[in-house]
Amino acid sequence: MSLWKSVGNCVLEGVSSVPDLDASELTITLADSLKPVPDNESLVFGAVTTDHMLVVSFEPSTGWSTPEIKPYAPLSLDPMSSCFQYCTNLFEGMKAYVGPDGKPRLFRPEKNMARLARSAERVALPPFNTDALLALIKRLVMVEQRWIPTAEGHSLYIRPTIIGTRAALGVAASDQALLYVIVSPTGPYFRTGPKPLSLLAVNENVRAWPGGTGGHKLGLNYAPGFLPQRIAAKRGYDQILWLLGDAVTEAGAMNFFVVIKRDDDDGVDVATPELDGTILPGVTRMSVLELMQAHNDGRTKLNGLPKLHTQERKVTMSELKKLSDAGKLLEAFGVGTAVIVAPVGRIGFEGDDLTLPPHEKGLGPVGGALWRRLVDIQEGRVQWENWGVLCEDA
Repeated sequence: MSLWKSVGNCVLEGVSSVPDLDASELTITLADSLKPVPDNESLVFGAVTTDHMLVVSFEPSTGWSTPEIKPYAPLSLDPMSSCFQYCTNLFEGMKAYVGPDGKPRLFRPEKNMARLARSAERVALPPFNTDALLALIKRLVMVEQRWIPTAEGHSLYIRPTIIGTRAALGVAASDQALLYVIVSPTGPYFRTGPKPLSLLAVNENVRAWPGGTGGHKLGLNYAPGFLPQRIAAKRGYDQILWLLGDAVTEAGAMNFFVVIKRDDDDGVDVATPELDGTILPGVTRMSVLELMQAHNDGRTKLNGLPKLHTQERKVTMSELKKLSDAGKLLEAFGVGTAVIVAPVGRIGFEGDDLTLPPHEKGLGPVGGALWRRLVDIQEGRVQWENWGVLCEDA
């Protein structure tokens, strides 16, 4: 049972009601001087800070405070804060783009807001009005729109974050929180260009486990992967392919897909690990699956591809090895907000490498068509469903 209940625009704990997040109360304080915007070629993912940030806090007696957009600056936190002691930290990854009309837009942001709310509930942090937060993020993007790169594949990365700020060492849920949003102009996540990634399949360490928190975007899911990632790099691999026993879960911080040749001529199979609680339900993952279904039922066409038999199921390394040996493993790629679609060229497993067929542009036909369509939708060149959301509507 949740510690919190949400009713209308109020958040209740027990019998006392306190104000929910209210975008209409936003105050904006602009920086006295603005930083220079760097060239697109110099952008490294998550390395550049913009001029402003959004900050709002929660207190159990007064609810969510007046939201502020103010100059980017360090935060002041008590050393005993829950976020330091018990890792009550969660975040989202989103992007803003400029379309051909010159207007800033977001890609399916309501999905990020819903996932952020689920993550907050999982670690017992206060809930919030997701519509209000989205409106505030749009306002921040409009304030910082000069930072949005216009080059293809570039964007303004948005990082909404919520941390527990209860200043006490008792092992308990934090009834105080800080919600802040920072943005950063960015280019491609991997600076290797079209070069496919190499993955080292690992099962001696696990990213997530049944009944754990792998299906939520929590800070505590990421730090345990840093040492295995360092070991993989020393062995000549770019990323980890996380296994749970023999089953594939994720590739680094990406959802994982494989394209498999069928015994008949009725298209190809495209498989991804099922959402069993150990897999993060990625917005890009969801979008890829929906685009492939739309391709199959004729609502759109992905660069002349055949029928794509999508499968959300258990994918094992034993199966991938057999498919590779039989010449049926056609493509592998990771998907996520940061990378969009990233090709995989080889997978290290039990001392050997599974080598994927090479493709002239890195991505194979399926991965390449999905990347092209996603980028066109995100950057406003193709209108699809209601996936592109203008920020000026805040």
